[in-house]
Amino acid sequence: MKKKRRSIYIIIDIIAVVLSILLYGVPYYFVILNSLKDRTEAGLMNMKFPDTLHFSNYIEVLKAENYAVIRAFYNSIVITAFSLAGLVIVCSMLGFFMQRRAGTKLVEVLNFFILTGLMIPPAIVPTIWVMQSLGVYKTLRGMILVEIALQLSFGCILYRGYMASIPRELDDAALIDGCGGLRLFFSIIFPLLKPVTSTIIVISAIGIFNDFVHPLYFLPGKQNITVQTTLYQFTGMYFSQWHLLFADVVLISIPPLILFIFFNKKIVAGMVAGAIKG
Repeated sequence: MKKKRRSIYIIIDIIAVVLSILLYGVPYYFVILNSLKDRTEAGLMNMKFPDTLHFSNYIEVLKAENYAVIRAFYNSIVITAFSLAGLVIVCSMLGFFMQRRAGTKLVEVLNFFILTGLMIPPAIVPTIWVMQSLGVYKTLRGMILVEIALQLSFGCILYRGYMASIPRELDDAALIDGCGGLRLFFSIIFPLLKPVTSTIIVISAIGIFNDFVHPLYFLPGKQNITVQTTLYQFTGMYFSQWHLLFADVVLISIPPLILFIFFNKKIVAGMVAGAIKG
C-alpha cells in the first residue's frame, strides 16, 4: 500500500514538473531563441533555430537611447532597495504593535484599512494629486513611497501572523531589564523575524522590480525610466524591433529569476510559518 501511494506521488511530481516546463520553460526558451535572431527572423515569431546567433543584439539593447537600459537598471535597483528597507521597517513595527495590542479599537481600525488596501486597487488621479501636493511626483522618492504603500497590507499581515509565535514573556523580561520600546523591538524582536522578513523581501523585490504600470503613471520622464518601461523603446505604431525587444526581456528577467531560484525555499518556509503560527 505504501509503495503504491509512493508511486502515485512520484507520478504526480513528474506531471507537475512537465507542466511547469511547458508553462514556464517553453515561453522563456522562445524569448531567448528570438532574442538571438535578426530583425526579420524574430518577426516571424517561430521557434526555428537560426543559422546565425546574433549576440550583438544584447549590446545593441544596452547602447540604445544613450544607454537607457543601464540607467533603468540603476533606477529600478534604487527604487527596489529603498522600498524594501522602508517596507520591512514599517510592516514589522506595525505588525508587532497590532499583534501585541490585538482587540483594541485602534487595531480594529488598522485592520480595516489594511484589508481595504488588499481589496481596493490604487486610484491613479488622486494619487498623482497627492504626490504633486507633496512635491514628489516624477521623483524616485515618490515612487518609493508608492511601492511601500502598495506592498504594505501584505507585509503587515505576514508579520502579524508570524509575530504570534514570539512569546510575550520576552517583552516583559526586556522591559524589566530596562529596555525601551525601540530597543526592545530592534534588539530582541526583529532578529527573530528573519524567516518572514526573507519571504517579504524576495516576494516584494520581484514585484517592485517587475512593476510596469505604476512607474508608467507615477514616474514619467526619460531620466526616470525603469527596466519594465524600457520595453517601449523597441515597439512602435508602425514598426517593432522584436529581436531587441526579446533581448531586453531576457536582460530584465535575469535578476528576479536569480533571486527566485536561490530563495524560493525561504519564500515557502516564511509564508507557511506565518500561516501556521498566526
